[in-house]
Amino acid sequence: MLKQALGKVLGGEVLSTSSRKLGPFSNSAIVGFHTGQTQNAPRSFFGVEDFLDDENSRPYTFQKGKVSKNPNKNISFKQRTQAFLEPFTLDVFISKRFVSASLTHRVTSKQVAVAGTNSKDIKAVLKSRSDVPACLAIGRILGERAREADVYTAVYTPREKDKFEGKIRAVVQSLIDNGIGVKVYLD
Repeated sequence: MLKQALGKVLGGEVLSTSSRKLGPFSNSAIVGFHTGQTQNAPRSFFGVEDFLDDENSRPYTFQKGKVSKNPNKNISFKQRTQAFLEPFTLDVFISKRFVSASLTHRVTSKQVAVAGTNSKDIKAVLKSRSDVPACLAIGRILGERAREADVYTAVYTPREKDKFEGKIRAVVQSLIDNGIGVKVYLD
């Protein structure tokens, strides 16, 4: 009992009779020092601990930066709804050694159809894995796989350094020829 009272006064940890450690402001029942009656200790002095944040020890209502009530304030309606109206995007990657293309769902970020010249079944058929006939074959295979997944439209926006000509144009044209409507956004 003396340990509990001294621990409470000094702010140290208190050992209860059940030999488990209790914090200085725990919500456990302790015995009064002089009266011998059971009391409930307050959780903290003014209840401030309930409102403190662990990271910066400020009340939880404190905000470092001003947060807008409407986060979509400066975004147009078209920008907000475009991902739902045109949900599938075409990604084409062409290197010196291979060509790959995929159709990705914008909202869920899942790849619906993928084709590349590095896969075993395509690699065996092609002479070269990075020329225009390989790009046409990738577009044809990707179109078949997309139709199997019930995808008939896609959107393609070239990367900043890519030009819409040559091999990239061959992949997109092959997709269009195989029944996938591709809308190309050139900036």
